[in-house]
Amino acid sequence: MELAILFLIPFIGTSLGSAGIFILRDGLGPKAEKLVLGFASGVMIAASVWSLLLPAIEDSSYLTAAAGFMIGILFLLLIDQVTPHLHAKATDPEGRSSSLSRSALLMLSVTIHNIPEGMAVGAGAAAMIASGGDMTYASALALSLGIALQNFPEGMVVSFPLYREGKSKAKAFLQGVLSGIVEPLGAIVAFIFVGTLTSLLPIFLSFAAGAMFYVVVEELIPEASEGSHSNIGTIGAAVGFAAMMMLDGIFG
Repeated sequence: MELAILFLIPFIGTSLGSAGIFILRDGLGPKAEKLVLGFASGVMIAASVWSLLLPAIEDSSYLTAAAGFMIGILFLLLIDQVTPHLHAKATDPEGRSSSLSRSALLMLSVTIHNIPEGMAVGAGAAAMIASGGDMTYASALALSLGIALQNFPEGMVVSFPLYREGKSKAKAFLQGVLSGIVEPLGAIVAFIFVGTLTSLLPIFLSFAAGAMFYVVVEELIPEASEGSHSNIGTIGAAVGFAAMMMLDGIFG
């Protein structure tokens, strides 16, 4: 039951954020969107450092953590290249050419982002069990809550572009929710894999950190800094980083 809670919390964060489509009439304004994207960036960077990279270094070495980190970067780079997708503010799709609709490509873009977040939660849960008490349930919960925290605004950023593309509010909400399903699924796969091969735990923790870092630098930060008032995105990133740092300190 405790594991199920860990795996579902990020998905709930995405779902609640997507539900914002029913509350906010015109969606997020440009400044608010920059703020929430920056916030999500800060949370993910802090989670990568405190909840993933530092435990990986403590269990192995800087070299092992660096290797896992770069493998995670390359993994997301590969997915980014082979999966057709469209970023929210882009006009041209990326990845392989496809006949998918614009809304489907938008949804795939967010789904790609959610994969490393689910893997991170699963790896954190596996680390909790494998550590024999060194990593507590509270530490794993902090990671799960932190990802849910950044998923809340991200869920809003998913649903509103779909709504603007012509989807009904109900369909935009549903697609936003569906984009988050990969998180508990990814968490389960990572948990089983790492639990079977505990010797690879440091590699997989740093792998998840690299994958999350790729998402932040490749899309979230550029979107938060685009155009005027880029300092709002910077402030959001600082607040998100500090919030996740404190969350990890309180629970960890």
